Amino acid sequence: MEDVIELLKEQNKTISTMESCTGGYLANTITNVEGSSKVFKFGAVAYSNEFKIKMGVNPNIINDISVYSIDTACEMSKAITKFTNSSIGVGITGELSFIQGQENNYVYVSIYDKEKDTFINKKLVLTNKSRPENKEVIIKEIIKELKNILEK
Repeated sequence: MEDVIELLKEQNKTISTMESCTGGYLANTITNVEGSSKVFKFGAVAYSNEFKIKMGVNPNIINDISVYSIDTACEMSKAITKFTNSSIGVGITGELSFIQGQENNYVYVSIYDKEKDTFINKKLVLTNKSRPENKEVIIKEIIKELKNILEK
């Protein structure tokens, strides 16, 4: 994350997050870096659908498609970018439960780049039984994608 923070500073960009299943783990990872206050504007933990909607997520996406979808993650990343006027927004939604053979261990991540008006989207299949380990996997993937975006 140190590299991401440095790249954001060099490019005079900011970042905000709207997290659900990770419960603020991304925001915590960002704020663990010295000097992150120069680039980190806001971190929302919108665990309930009610607060995703209050933060700007289209309720029709949640109701018609699913709260656990790339569509919802996109809504979250773009809504938090707009709410905070950040350069980059990250939205995370999904389920961290792990039951072998069941489709309840998917997490959807969307990174919105306001300047390019583009999304980088990921569907992650989690294989760890531990919620903290799964959160770590998610954050590592987000860091990798943020570096890719900022190094272009």
